[in-house]
Amino acid sequence: MARRMQERAVHTRQVILRAAAEVFDETGYDGAGIARILARAGVTQGAMYFHFTSKEELARAVILEQASDVRLPEGPDGLRQLVDVTLILARELQTNVLLRAGVRLAVDPSGPAPHDDSIYEWWAERFREELVVARDKGEVRADLDAEEFAQTLVGAYTGTQIMSQIASNRRDLPRRIVSLWRYLLPGIATPEGLRRVALIDERDTTWA
Repeated sequence: MARRMQERAVHTRQVILRAAAEVFDETGYDGAGIARILARAGVTQGAMYFHFTSKEELARAVILEQASDVRLPEGPDGLRQLVDVTLILARELQTNVLLRAGVRLAVDPSGPAPHDDSIYEWWAERFREELVVARDKGEVRADLDAEEFAQTLVGAYTGTQIMSQIASNRRDLPRRIVSLWRYLLPGIATPEGLRRVALIDERDTTWA
């Protein structure tokens, strides 16, 4: 019985989180009312406040758990995998509402975390791990500061996805990320690393 109740509670939390993500994605933080989130989730106010004490806490959960259902490659494997992760994220941002809402809330000045960079640091650490492996494999320059470049990549990616959102509702985001790497790779990769990363032509319509 206790296990069944626990499973139900976990399920209810996920339903609320995803309903909130849908509403935050549609309206931003200010436009998302608790009543609308509850209606979308189909749960009572009591059920929501059992898991989240406020809209702010709910929004923070969406930010921090934005990648919880994104299937990323396991373990760092180097430069090719780093590029693959960024392209996976570009495609996920087109369809994955939880990821998209978390990204939107993280840059929303009216949202719950205008001065909280923890999610950016999380992504930077994920990228740094790949860069360290790439450096050990001789895929990137030996003098590359993995932490500094990871931070730079997070910033460049964030700006690129915002531009894509404004310009095309992220339809062209994978193509823009390919373009980003065409400029970044020559600055960090060794000849061996460049050979291992085959970027699709950015004019390929399969990315549109």
